[in-house]
Amino acid sequence: MVSRRTILKGAGAAAALWNVPGLMRPALAGDRVHGLSVFGDLKYPAGFSHFDYVDPQAPRGGRINFRPPSWAYNQNTQTYNTFNTFILKGDAPPRMELCFDTLMVRALDEPDAMYGLLAESVEISDDGNTFVFNLRPEAKFHDDSKLTAEDVAFSIMLLKADGHPQISQTLRELVDTEVLDEARVAVRFSGKQTRHLPLFVAGLPIFSKRYYTDYDFKQSTLTPPLSSGPYKVGDHAVGRFVDYEKVKDYWAKDLPTVVGHYNFDIIRVDFFRERQAGFEAFKKGVITFQEEFTSKIWATGYDFPAVQEGRVVREEIVDNRPAGAQAWYFNTRLDKFKDPRVRKALGLAFAFEWTNEVLFYGLYTRSASYFENSDMKAVGKPSTEELALLEPFRDQVPADVFGEAPVPPVSDGSKSDRSLLRQAARLLSEAGCKRDGTILNGPDGKPLTIEFLDRAPVFKRVVLPYAENLRLLGIEASFRLVDPAQYQSRMKDFDFDVTTQRVMTGATLSDSIRQLWGSRAASQPGSHNAAGIADPVVDALIETALAAGTREEMTIAARALDRVLRAGYYAVPQWYNPNHLVAYWDMFGRPGKPPFYDLPVETTWWIDTEKAKKIGKDG
Repeated sequence: MVSRRTILKGAGAAAALWNVPGLMRPALAGDRVHGLSVFGDLKYPAGFSHFDYVDPQAPRGGRINFRPPSWAYNQNTQTYNTFNTFILKGDAPPRMELCFDTLMVRALDEPDAMYGLLAESVEISDDGNTFVFNLRPEAKFHDDSKLTAEDVAFSIMLLKADGHPQISQTLRELVDTEVLDEARVAVRFSGKQTRHLPLFVAGLPIFSKRYYTDYDFKQSTLTPPLSSGPYKVGDHAVGRFVDYEKVKDYWAKDLPTVVGHYNFDIIRVDFFRERQAGFEAFKKGVITFQEEFTSKIWATGYDFPAVQEGRVVREEIVDNRPAGAQAWYFNTRLDKFKDPRVRKALGLAFAFEWTNEVLFYGLYTRSASYFENSDMKAVGKPSTEELALLEPFRDQVPADVFGEAPVPPVSDGSKSDRSLLRQAARLLSEAGCKRDGTILNGPDGKPLTIEFLDRAPVFKRVVLPYAENLRLLGIEASFRLVDPAQYQSRMKDFDFDVTTQRVMTGATLSDSIRQLWGSRAASQPGSHNAAGIADPVVDALIETALAAGTREEMTIAARALDRVLRAGYYAVPQWYNPNHLVAYWDMFGRPGKPPFYDLPVETTWWIDTEKAKKIGKDG
């Protein structure tokens, strides 16, 4: 997800574009371009044969059974009750997006570049407000009906009206779509759009207008939808598994953006309510690939015979993506979390060093920034360029913003660092909290209590020691485990005190950061602004970052934004690992080098039949 100023190359020509904030201009008016990017360069020229990070000769066939390490929109890794993943209602299985084609697709070895899939080329108006997508005539749905400009125009406007809030809210500056002919569709923007928005539109799923004239898009359904992508829903058992079955006559299989991808005949997603159950399934070979996110299991669990015999491989692969911000987020919509001194005090009670050593086996690094593992992370004191952005808000932000970038405290390594707890007690007192024996009353005179809401029992062992420290401050803290459906519902309605969330931005900032930290999203049900951040300074810096004309300008704005967010103490930073911790049964082949910005195992790896035979797997 990226906020973008798009500079284009067409027909192999590289040309500079006008630097008009908020707008995108073609290199030459009327040119058809094969790719879009934010800040100018496209790695792949027109007529390229395939992406460098795939093997165009990869064998086809077999299956991969895995637990997805990521998901989007209303998707749930623990269960599902609908196949409609692009609305807020219901719980959908991860990777439903494999069933749908988009106008363009990301090149994962570039920060934000996109190249044509359904769209063979793009034309951009002189004012940068109209994009005309020229469709490939061979595009079709799985029932062999033709995919046309009518379907594209219909899909975009349907998502703007009824799509998941993360989609519909992002499309605010999209005005309309127009069918120019069967293979050409115009998408018009207001002139206030970010540079990323046209690329966001290019990555939206395209639906069959005929199908969704008969079916209500706004409703949950367990009827697999008609789609046009490389896979379709196959065998499935609600709440247990979904097989994504490769489409044998996929219309786009020979396109440069598809060659080398989608090598498995079946991609199975398995569902487990508890991580340990999923791990047991992996040990038995029911799951054949997984990315491990539980430090205890990674450190102590891989001692079973298949590992010792070399049939299961463990590997750490560098993760070059921004790590984002994983943290316990305070719901600042609640009065008890309104005061930043209270929030900062609560953060002082978390003993990360003890937790990392005793519970995590030293595997993690403490998070500090909303842009960890990237150049957008603020470090030290503000630069001259950052100060230029921050000075107009000096009277509206904490003094911390102009000093060293706020970082979490380093404890003495004990379970309860009394020095940090004394600092926390002072801050709570300054905020108007008063001790009454063993109970701390908030400024309203009521006992201060905190419920940590989660759907994963694995976090309980981390929260309970933290809760003990909070009790030393007089705060009653508890861990509340709920089922996936209830968790989704409570998160949608912001019905929680504190919850764990990991937010990631991508290498180039996009409209999605408004959904993460923008004021409008704070009151939008289903948004990812869990903390309820509603700060006009944050809003202003978001817009500055989104309007940046160069990557350097975007990075500077991101660092300024990072300082303001960190000084707000909206969350207790947790931890991250700069590597993918993966384990798999030794039955796969893969390209020589993964793309820089992702690890797309299910779409670029394949079954190595010789390896599979050696370990007793048929693939």
